Amino acid sequence: MKILVTGATGFIGNHLIKELLKDINNEIIATSRDIKKVTRCEWFSKVKYISYDLNNTDVLNLFEYFDKPDRVIHLAWDGLPNYNDLIHIEKNLFSNYHFIKNLISNGLKDITIIGTCFEYGLVNGCLSEDLQTNPSNSYAIAKDSLKKFIEELKKQYDFNYKWVRLFYMYGEGQSEKSVIALLNKAMLNGEKEFSMSGGEQLRDYLHIQEVASNISKISLQNIINNQVINCCSGEPISIRKFVEKYLDEKSYSMKLNLGYYPYPNYEPMAFWGDNTKLQKILNEQM
Repeated sequence: MKILVTGATGFIGNHLIKELLKDINNEIIATSRDIKKVTRCEWFSKVKYISYDLNNTDVLNLFEYFDKPDRVIHLAWDGLPNYNDLIHIEKNLFSNYHFIKNLISNGLKDITIIGTCFEYGLVNGCLSEDLQTNPSNSYAIAKDSLKKFIEELKKQYDFNYKWVRLFYMYGEGQSEKSVIALLNKAMLNGEKEFSMSGGEQLRDYLHIQEVASNISKISLQNIINNQVINCCSGEPISIRKFVEKYLDEKSYSMKLNLGYYPYPNYEPMAFWGDNTKLQKILNEQM
């Protein structure tokens, strides 16, 4: 199967391509803007790489340009992790929509698009896919709007889509501003104290390798199409306990300076995902 992965050199893309390459029947086409960065990826020699900038509107037929893939996994998105930047609404929403429409209108039949748990808005508790969305930051508003655009495209073109809402991830290559990346840096520097928020927020975490595996399985299945699918553990854990557990796994003793940072205003205090749909997909593929 020929699979195009956009945002190939990003945090998720790098791990996803390694996951997809485990199946020798998969032919991977990777795309990103930075040819220098992609040549440093360990999988570079095992894929077909085609450089592309989503803001480029010169290519009239992207389906042919990317060698007519059977499926697309669309990860590319600029401006993260600044969730409040207007670039998401003013630029990313439209460049991503036109990119996807070009592929679909020229023959693509199956696409998996990455969404975000922030689409649900400032809602506490367990978040199921049938909840009405109410995004409260620019990134989530853009993603939620893009999903609505895709639903309108579905009325005019014959294709299947999977909308994958990601929750919280950690692992190699994550943002330097994420809590685990900052914690790793503190341990590397031999620090004995780590400043963080109060840590009482409940979150839903998955390691990036599990996230990549889940996205791969969601994309390649036909059990659930044209729906939202939460990619999450389904198990809430406080950030404080998550950090303490991580330190314990690393056998590192460090005092937590709780309450140093305020709680972020773009997310609720306690939320996690309902992963019933994901579990159905995973169980069917066992």
